[in-house]
Amino acid sequence: MRAAIWPAVLVLLAGPAVAQQADEPGLKFVLEETVTLGKVVEVGKTVRGERRIIPITGGHFEGPAIKGEVMPGGWDWQLTRADGCTDVKADYFLKTDDGAVINVVNTGEICPGAAGKPAVVRTIPVFEPPLGKYEYLGRQAFIGTLGMAPAAAGPAVRIRFYQVN
Repeated sequence: MRAAIWPAVLVLLAGPAVAQQADEPGLKFVLEETVTLGKVVEVGKTVRGERRIIPITGGHFEGPAIKGEVMPGGWDWQLTRADGCTDVKADYFLKTDDGAVINVVNTGEICPGAAGKPAVVRTIPVFEPPLGKYEYLGRQAFIGTLGMAPAAAGPAVRIRFYQVN
């Protein structure tokens, strides 16, 4: 009896998936961060490449529906590979102006730009917000852009996050 049911279940599950058309994704701006950085800690050569870590010392962020500060104490873990590209993984916390604390793990890859031009850097952030007002951040896909902040910000990076619709 069980063997006869499984083909019917598979047809039911596959049917709607085949009939549905996926919409083309779009992007919606969520927030921009200026993240201040401390002195680079050079770990040195490892079996995986050249390792360095950079402390995250603070900063601020703002978007249409969210605003606050980057909490000090996070780290940006960087690994420069044999091909000249650098894997980045930052793990830090945001504190909104209404007191919510949100963990951000932002990963990406920085490769040398063509003909000496600056590289375009995209990142993939994962947000871990508390349940409630900012819960949507943990239920969506996002993409980020990464670049240097204006010199007046000190040693800092500017990160812009977009929700993928």
